[in-house]
Amino acid sequence: MEIIANYGSTLLIIACCVGFFMAWGIGANDVANAMGTSVGSKALTITQAIFVAMIFEFLGAYLAGGEVTSTIRKGIIDPESMADSPELMVFGMLSALLAAGTWLLIASLKGWPVSTTHSIVGAIVGFASVGISVDAIHWDKVGTIVASWVVSPVLAGTISFGLFMSVKTLILDTDDPFHRAKRYIPIYMWMVGFMISMVTLLKGLKHLGVEIDLGLGSKFANAIPVSAVVGLVVAGVGALLLRRIKELPNQQHRFANVERVFAILMVFTACSMAFAHGSNDVANAVGPLAAIASTIQSGGEIASKAALPWWILLVGAFGIVVGLATYGWKVIATIGRKITELTPSRGFAAELGAAATVVVASATGLPISTTHTLVGAVLGVGFARGIGALNLRTIGQIFLSWIITLPAGAGLAIMFFFMFRGMFI
Repeated sequence: MEIIANYGSTLLIIACCVGFFMAWGIGANDVANAMGTSVGSKALTITQAIFVAMIFEFLGAYLAGGEVTSTIRKGIIDPESMADSPELMVFGMLSALLAAGTWLLIASLKGWPVSTTHSIVGAIVGFASVGISVDAIHWDKVGTIVASWVVSPVLAGTISFGLFMSVKTLILDTDDPFHRAKRYIPIYMWMVGFMISMVTLLKGLKHLGVEIDLGLGSKFANAIPVSAVVGLVVAGVGALLLRRIKELPNQQHRFANVERVFAILMVFTACSMAFAHGSNDVANAVGPLAAIASTIQSGGEIASKAALPWWILLVGAFGIVVGLATYGWKVIATIGRKITELTPSRGFAAELGAAATVVVASATGLPISTTHTLVGAVLGVGFARGIGALNLRTIGQIFLSWIITLPAGAGLAIMFFFMFRGMFI
């Protein structure tokens, strides 16, 4: 208690700095995942992608980023175990943010797409094991997070594989792909509108306290009819736009006209996924920051949940934007170009497959990582063209970076925890 009373303002300033650093890492690494398919398929240039993501990630993070956030992230540790020593929680969350941010910096410099959730979870496990006790950690929760290494990419890859095979069968491998595209793409547009609406309602607005009650029971059941209507609106608008697209003679690439249509779709999915991602994943940075702020401002009282002041969301949202603008291009290049060659139709299948996986996971409670989901979706699309279409060396590096994320976060957090404790005790 004395430490918080004496150094409260100093600790809060440090917390804001490391919270911003963690948000920078999310922007440089995680946001780049959402934009990678759009850039790799040339639906957007890298400058346009960064501009789109900056706007929609900021809006998602700031507008829908959270009225209330669980401060002890993902229920990994028991807050009661720190009730007598609130300074341990402050030092622990500071070390967790700094450790996760450092690992994301290393991964972003290397161009590795890693999970920000796994980074912060590994860091919290690390400080809790040395700062509190191994028994204070909910190991069953950690186990479900490790399971997501397999669940996320396999599910997303399977869905994306099926989607791209349907595009090949119905449109690409036909005598008249352009007119077949104009006939079938409104159906895919409905799927885009439906899935993105479901992602936004189930994940994007969950912190805003928006509840849609149509008397159907669960939130998932309530979101289905709303999303179906949104899908119809998107399909209707898309069908009108498609009428304006004229077939241009292109002897070198008979699918060029079809890919132009899919490129339009990709812009829409990129904007929507950026909003949903910003609203959902900003919690990785602002959750621990809110825990520190709440503990310091209450004089040492630890709450399992804490109100989220607007300025904390602003720190997180601004950090994400700066991270994307400064270093996001490295991970964008890995996702968009180094795993497999993407076109707008392939990128569309990957992005819709990733969105569908998020919806399925939200409905069933499956533990998933958005990063692993998108990488798995890109792998699925590449596999649809044969194993030779995949860059196995890049895939091996990505998988290795996933495996070492939890222990790397934990090891760095232990080091930083002793550093902070040595500075103030």
